[in-house]
Parts: sequence; C-alpha cells; structure tokens
Amino acid sequence: MTSQLQQYLPVLMFLLVAVGFAGGTLAFSVVAGKTGRRTKVKDSAYECGMLPEGQGSARLSVKFYLVALLFVLFDIEVVFMYPWAVTYREMLKTDAAVVLGGMLSFLGILFVGYLYALKKNAFDWKR
Repeated sequence: MTSQLQQYLPVLMFLLVAVGFAGGTLAFSVVAGKTGRRTKVKDSAYECGMLPEGQGSARLSVKFYLVALLFVLFDIEVVFMYPWAVTYREMLKTDAAVVLGGMLSFLGILFVGYLYALKKNAFDWKR
C-alpha cells in the first residue's frame, strides 16, 4: 500500500513546483511591475504612428462571412478526399463496393450542397 502512494510522490512534487512557479511569477510581476506609471497616452492604441480615428474595426457584410464559411466547408471536403485518394488502392483490396459507394455518396451530398449554394446565390459577392 505504501509503495503505491510513494509512486505518486513525484507527481505531487511536480504539482507543487508548478503551482509555486505560477504564484511566484505572478507575485514577482506585481512587485517588480510599474503599475503607477500608466498614462492616457500609453493606454491608447498604437496604429503605425497615426492617431486613432473612428471605430477600431469596420463592419463587414454578412456575405463575407457566408463566403468564408463556404470556403472552409469545401476546403474541409478536399482535406477529407486527399487521404482517401492516397489509400484508395489498398482499400480496394478489402471491399471495393463499400469504398467507392461511400465516396460517391459523400460527393453526392457535397454536390447537392454546392447546387443549393448556387441556387441561393451564395457565391455572388456583390449581391
């Protein structure tokens, strides 16, 4: 029984060292930091030497996010198809119909989604 508890002693020591290091680092930053020297100029945003004017970020159209999501969607599909294409010959040896049927159904669902996006003019940037 004591030997099992002794096996956890290095883990406990590591945990104590980690907590001590984190607490010591925070305490040192409070002691050594210069918290009293903050001014309004130092707290303002720095933009390449220019004074900040207007809002920090411009509002983007919802169409931008839609096109970005569609790009991510179709990019993930290609990432899925690449390893499938690399190992296609090896998979054919086990069960060719299931392998080809699975990929054709995947491509079919992808094609239906593409047609839906075309019908809804999701790829039309100016609309």
